[in-house]
Amino acid sequence: MVALAASFAIAASLWAGSVAREIVVQQHVRRLALETEQLASDLGQAVAARIEALRSVGTLSPAALFEDLARAHPELGWIGVADPDGVILAGDRAMGVNGTAAQQPWFARGLSGVWIGVVERSASAKKPFLGDMSAPLKDPSGHIIGVIAAHLTWPWASHDVQRLSDALDARGSAQSLILDEAGTIVVGPAALRNSVWSGRLINESSPLDSVGELAEAHFERLPDGNTLLVIRAAVNVGSKIPGAWQVQLSEPKELVYWRANALAIRIWWISICLGAATATLGAFGARHLTNRLKNLTLSAAAVGRNEVARIEVPSGRDEVAQLAAAFSKVLDDLRQERTELLNLSSELERRVAVRTREVERLAEESRYAAIVRERLQIARDLHDTLAHSMMAMLSEVRLLRKIQVHDPGSLADELARAEAVAHAGLNEARSAIAQMRGHSARDTGLGPALSKAIQRFKDRTGLSVELAIDGDAARFGDERAEVIFRMTEEVLRNIERHARASRVLLSLRIVDGTHLALLIEDDGVGFDPLLSRPGHFGLVGLREQAQLIGAEITIASTPEHGTSVRISLRIAPESL
Repeated sequence: MVALAASFAIAASLWAGSVAREIVVQQHVRRLALETEQLASDLGQAVAARIEALRSVGTLSPAALFEDLARAHPELGWIGVADPDGVILAGDRAMGVNGTAAQQPWFARGLSGVWIGVVERSASAKKPFLGDMSAPLKDPSGHIIGVIAAHLTWPWASHDVQRLSDALDARGSAQSLILDEAGTIVVGPAALRNSVWSGRLINESSPLDSVGELAEAHFERLPDGNTLLVIRAAVNVGSKIPGAWQVQLSEPKELVYWRANALAIRIWWISICLGAATATLGAFGARHLTNRLKNLTLSAAAVGRNEVARIEVPSGRDEVAQLAAAFSKVLDDLRQERTELLNLSSELERRVAVRTREVERLAEESRYAAIVRERLQIARDLHDTLAHSMMAMLSEVRLLRKIQVHDPGSLADELARAEAVAHAGLNEARSAIAQMRGHSARDTGLGPALSKAIQRFKDRTGLSVELAIDGDAARFGDERAEVIFRMTEEVLRNIERHARASRVLLSLRIVDGTHLALLIEDDGVGFDPLLSRPGHFGLVGLREQAQLIGAEITIASTPEHGTSVRISLRIAPESL
C-alpha cells in the first residue's frame, strides 16, 4: 500500500511539476515582455513630446523660440537655427563646421521634415546618450525659411533601463538595453555601450509562443556560448517620423527556467511528502484494521476448536465489527439449527423404531399371509386333483357294492375301472406336486407356458382349441404371471370335467400398453354363476387368486350358451 501510494504521488508530482513549470515559464516571459513594451512605450512618448515641442516653435521669433524651449525643456542640450543654405543664424555654432551646417545630417534631414537621430555616442556617465532632433521653419505662407535643431540628453533613459534590470533580477543577471537601427547598444552598461549586439537566433522549441501578441521573444546564443532569452520592442515616436530604436531585455536561459524548476521541485517534494503522509496514515489504518481482522480470525478459530462458545465481537461500527456480528449471528443460527436437527433426529429415531416394530409386525403378518396363501394354493390344488380323484373312486366303490349285491359277475370289470381311476388320481397328484415345485411361467414367460398347457389340454381332451397370443404379452414373466397361469389351468380343468364343450378359445394380449388381458371361452353347457354350490371352491379360488395379484376377473355364463372368463391385470411397461 505504501509503495502504491508513493508511486501515485511521484507520478502526480511529476505531472503537476511539469504543468506548473510550463505555466511559470510562460508567465515569466509574458511579464518580461510587458515590461519591455512598457519601457519602449515610455521612451516613444517622451521623444514624441519633444518633437512636438520643436514643431510648435517653428513660427516663433528666434528670441522667443530660445526662451520658450529652454524654459519648457531644460533637458535640451543646445538649440540652434540655420537658414535654408545651412548658415547657422543663432545658437551654438558647434552644431556645424565653420559656421555652416550644410554637411550635418540634422540639417539635410530637417529640410524635408521632422527628423531624429544619434549625433554623438559617449561613454561618459554624465552624458550616456546624446541625440539630435530637427524640424523645418516655415513662414505664414508655408515656405521653408530655415531649420531648427536641438540636442537631447537622456540621462533618465539610462536610469529607467537600470531600474527595469534591477526590478527583474536583483542579482544583475537580467539586462535592459536600447539599440539603434544598426543594432548598436546606445543605452546600457558601460562595457556594452557603443558595441553591436552579437547574439545569434536559436531555433528550438520553447514555451514563448504565448507572448506572440506582445514583444518578440526568442533564445539567442552569444559568442561566449551563453544562451539568453531576448525580448525586443520597437520605440514608436510617430508614424511619420523615421527611426528604428529598440528596447531589448535579455536574461540567461537557466535563469528563465530556474524559477520554474524550483517551483516544480517544491511541488514534487510537497507531493512526495503528502503522499508519504497519506501512505503512512493508510498503513496505520490498514494495520489497525488487519489487527482487528486477525483477532476476529483467532476468535473464529477458537470457536472452531470448541475452546470458546461465541465469537468475540469487537467494538465499533466499522466493517470488521459488522463482519464479526454477522459471523456471530450465523454461528448462533447454526447452533440453533443443530439443536433442532438433533431434536428432529431423536424424533426420527423414535419414529423409525416405531416403524421398525410395525414393519416387523407387518412382515410377520405377511409371512403368515404367505403361509395362508400357500395353504390355500395347496387346498386348491388338492381340490383340483385329489378331491376329484377321490370323488371318482368313491363313486366306483359305491357302484362296486351295488354290483356285488345285484350282479357279482361284472365285479371284475368294475374293479379294473376303479384301479384306472385310482391310477389317474395318482398321476394328477404327482402333476400338481411338480407344478407346485416349479414355476414354468416365470422361467419361460406366460406365453410359452400357456402354449404348453393348451397342448397338454388338447392331447387329453381332443377338443378344438384356438390360441391367440401377441409377442409383448408372451414375454410377461414376473410372479403374477405364475398366478395367471394357475388360474388358466383351473379354468381348463373345469372345461374338461364339466363343460362338455367342443371348441375352446384362448387369447392373451396387451391393451393400451397398460393392461394384460386374458380371455378363455368355450361353447359348453354353461352354468349359473350366482348359484351357490356348497363344497365346491373352484370359482372362489379363482377370485381369491385374482385379488391376490390385483387383477380383475369377470365370469360370464348362462346354461346351454357356454362360458367366458376375462382376466385384466394392470402392468408397467418395464414389466414386459
